[in-house]
Amino acid sequence: MDYSQFRPVGTGFVPSDPYKQQKGNQIHKESFSVQLQAAIQSTSKLVVSKHAQVRLKQRNIQISNEDWKKIEEKVSEAGKLGVTNSLVLLPDAALIISAKNKTVITALNREEATSQIFTNINGTIVLE
Repeated sequence: MDYSQFRPVGTGFVPSDPYKQQKGNQIHKESFSVQLQAAIQSTSKLVVSKHAQVRLKQRNIQISNEDWKKIEEKVSEAGKLGVTNSLVLLPDAALIISAKNKTVITALNREEATSQIFTNINGTIVLE
């Protein structure tokens, strides 16, 4: 085979999309600290998993907005201390919450919680 005639076929010049360049050149009007605070506030909210929503409804567990705020604060504080999964005890309920993911995993009545063994928990929050 004669290799002197071999010429690889390449792609031709493809011009870049001018619209993409315009998007990349936009200047952000918000400062970094404003964006950081917005990101922190958006991640401080607890998410209730679908399973936990079903359990709350099945067991008729009512938690006020004020209590949810207290729970969010304490879970955030526990997360800063290295807690990944916590048991949150309320007067009428017990919640298993992932402090790492800020997600309510499940919910029980306090009566049910007294006969349970909780595993993989490295922190407990008691709210009265």
